[in-house]
Amino acid sequence: MTALLKEIALTPVFEGGPSIDTIYFGGGTPSLLENTELASILDAVKKKFSINPGAEVTLEANPDDIQPVLLQQWLELGINRLSLGVQSFHDKDLAWMNRAHDARQSMQSIEWIKAAGFTNFSADLIYGMPTLSNEEWLSNIDQMIAWELPHLSCYALTVEPRTALSRMILMKEVSDVDSAQQSEQFLMLIDRLRSAGYLHYEISNFCRRGMESRHNSGYWRGQWYYGFGPSAHSYNGKERLWNVANNALYVQGLEQGVIPFEKEAISETMRLNEYVMVSLRTSEGISLLHLEEQFGEAERKRILETSEKYRLPGKLMEEEGFLRLTDEGKLYADGIAADLFLV
Repeated sequence: MTALLKEIALTPVFEGGPSIDTIYFGGGTPSLLENTELASILDAVKKKFSINPGAEVTLEANPDDIQPVLLQQWLELGINRLSLGVQSFHDKDLAWMNRAHDARQSMQSIEWIKAAGFTNFSADLIYGMPTLSNEEWLSNIDQMIAWELPHLSCYALTVEPRTALSRMILMKEVSDVDSAQQSEQFLMLIDRLRSAGYLHYEISNFCRRGMESRHNSGYWRGQWYYGFGPSAHSYNGKERLWNVANNALYVQGLEQGVIPFEKEAISETMRLNEYVMVSLRTSEGISLLHLEEQFGEAERKRILETSEKYRLPGKLMEEEGFLRLTDEGKLYADGIAADLFLV
């Protein structure tokens, strides 16, 4: 905690940078922080930076961390949005993912969050697990709709190399992920939530109108941001900076009055490719006018010509000056984006 507060104090304010509109406590389990620790961090940020009135202040939490008294304390601190890691309402799925909470705790935590007066909160769901049938997946979605959640983030299960799960799959101790079923469940998700009136504003994110995550939307629009703590990233429009991941080295550096970080300059090619990758994931899509204004007429033409192979089979559409993925195209978002990159 001491090192984190020192990093905030030592961090130079980006020249010409905007005032802060969102604050996000994420990575690990920030809801385990004591109330006094959260207050210290917020105080340090407010002393260092200009914070907009009505800024969105989000705290990530697990269902087993939620208690009525904590919710009231968080509200009093100025935390006005929660992101809840539900993952599933089926205990067998939670056990398979080695989660500490159960379905009962998830339901109880949502009840408490609503009763406390939080009107802006989100929950995560995961699909594509070998333990999750299509019927059970629909029941997870329907449970969220019944709770009238303002925001949902839904992610396909990914198996990272050199993890316990990847080793278990390799040893045939658990079933591997079925990519065809993941695709099917993703399309089911889109259809169910759209029918319930949710906006699909980014590939993994759905919300009631006006309840988009302002914090994540800032990333997708290429806005500047500061990150604090081990592995945290910052971006000032020209450079990306990231702290060392090793906790001991992070603390050691700050004890000596130095923020241990690395950085890289963002080239025009990187900036273009990042715009293509991120904007293609949003409901707005790639703006052809933005391409021309920021990267030139030649790049607008190149991307438009390259995209034709995806527009003809109905994976991409050109509409009102934007290139947008269709529902089917969203299954291939990463591959399509990579094909549009400037190399």
